[in-house]
Amino acid sequence: MASVARDKALVVMHLNGGNDCLDTVVPYTNGLYYDFRPTIKIAPEDVLPINDTLGFHPSMGPIKSLWDAGHVAVVNGIGYPHPDRSHFRSLDIWHTAEPERIGREGWLGRAIRDLDPKGDNVLTGVNFGRGLPRALGCQGVPVASVGNLDTYGLFPELQETQARQMALDTFAKMYGNAAGQDVVKGFLGQTASYALQGADRLRTAPAHYTSTVTYANNAIATNLKSMAQVLCADLGTRICYTQHASFDTHAGELATHAKLWQEVSGAVGSFMEDMRQHGRADEVVLLIFSEFGRRIRDNGSGTDHGSGGVAFVIGDAVHGGLYGAYPSLRLAEQLEGDLHFNNDFRCTYTTLLEQWLGLEAAPIVNGQFESFTYLTPAAA
Repeated sequence: MASVARDKALVVMHLNGGNDCLDTVVPYTNGLYYDFRPTIKIAPEDVLPINDTLGFHPSMGPIKSLWDAGHVAVVNGIGYPHPDRSHFRSLDIWHTAEPERIGREGWLGRAIRDLDPKGDNVLTGVNFGRGLPRALGCQGVPVASVGNLDTYGLFPELQETQARQMALDTFAKMYGNAAGQDVVKGFLGQTASYALQGADRLRTAPAHYTSTVTYANNAIATNLKSMAQVLCADLGTRICYTQHASFDTHAGELATHAKLWQEVSGAVGSFMEDMRQHGRADEVVLLIFSEFGRRIRDNGSGTDHGSGGVAFVIGDAVHGGLYGAYPSLRLAEQLEGDLHFNNDFRCTYTTLLEQWLGLEAAPIVNGQFESFTYLTPAAA
């Protein structure tokens, strides 16, 4: 199908829990890897080689196919200074691009504000999953959060707008005292207005979508199929967010990690094939990240919180290859038993913001950071 000019979209996927990068991009010719990983390791014969020293986890077949086609950038050693092994703090840093202090706004929320400064489109940013990730949170920036596209809506069992507004008025009375009721009601009213507008428009998306691509029956595949439906409906969505869990593999890692990557890789493969079928594969770029990596040594059943992770940038517009040096496993070059990071995650954010979305990155990522070369700069 021929492609027509449309706005570019960024899809962000969080591997929640701390993905084990050593068993994801495997240094299968490095003896230290097998020395430090007597149990939680991928045998050389099982690796999907991408060069003479590194290979993908065997469950990553569809992503390997995209790599072979030149559409996967592997960002090795990604992280930030003074790594924090707390899920909450580390993820907060990734969400807000603020490693040194507590951030108040999400980086994607800021990006949405710059893409749609008047807030005219409540669907510029859409989260596929429950709740609102911190990355999308920004004062005055509406973001739709979709648990299930087929049933999406605020109080979906209440079909009439008037009935739904009555329910919201009840919430305002419940949670606002006499002095603060107007503020609470105003906030809920604004949120309700955004949600109702978003729900009414998002419910039209499946009707605009047909595809021969088959997605697996799991949460991440369902979310990526919903993204495909929304993007194909031309609702003006520029940023999509989702997550998959749990990569917090302290125990039983071999089976869990294999299953998770089979789900993620399969979903990504189906999504990119869907985009290609609809003539949109060169309009969508996917970032896959995790809040940190795992320890170099296994614990006998799994791996514990570490640092120095890996990220992937995937799309037909991506110049595939390895970016960032693979962190050293030598004892003298470890960070207290962890991999050292060697490139700041805000370099990746800067690349995506400037070269893909055409935005000024510095105010969004809180500083000037070097860009990678895996994308062609956006047209002015």
